[in-house]
Amino acid sequence: ERGITIFSKQAEFELGNRGITLLDTPGHVDFSAEMERTLQVLDYAILVINGADGVQGHTMTLWRLLARYQIPTFLFINKMDQDGTDKEKLLAELKKRLSDNCVDFTWEKSDLQSRFLEDVSVCDEELLEKYLETEKISTSNIRKVIKERKLFPCFFGSALKMTGVEEFLHGLEKYCETPEYPS
Repeated sequence: ERGITIFSKQAEFELGNRGITLLDTPGHVDFSAEMERTLQVLDYAILVINGADGVQGHTMTLWRLLARYQIPTFLFINKMDQDGTDKEKLLAELKKRLSDNCVDFTWEKSDLQSRFLEDVSVCDEELLEKYLETEKISTSNIRKVIKERKLFPCFFGSALKMTGVEEFLHGLEKYCETPEYPS
């Protein structure tokens, strides 16, 4: 009735040539035990943050759990279509409250690509050296620092209006490593 997830739900879909199993877990504080149970099986996490509210106390709890379980994390800042949302202000808050290594990945395909590469490069010393030598960073190097939790890609949009969703899915497809599991 309230439109919140109470129990973890599973959805499977294809993203490019990769099969994805999405586990939608409760984000509401009253159901956090259900969410925490799924953390041990995740390859990556998508932390959805309400752009109108910013980083809340429970967001910090989820962030600490993701760090404890060493889960690489992508962020989708939702509801950016609402009045009063400010992308730059939200990004500054993410950097201050979560990690300096939260980087706006919507700049990747814009005139601000050099700023994007600079922001990505400072997340890892080895990456910074490569960038200073060549002014380039490979996709595989970006994947590596995301997997190591040294970089947290941020995407901004409105899921209800499908704004920014395609860019987010493209980012997942491009920057997630497919894990190898024993047969």
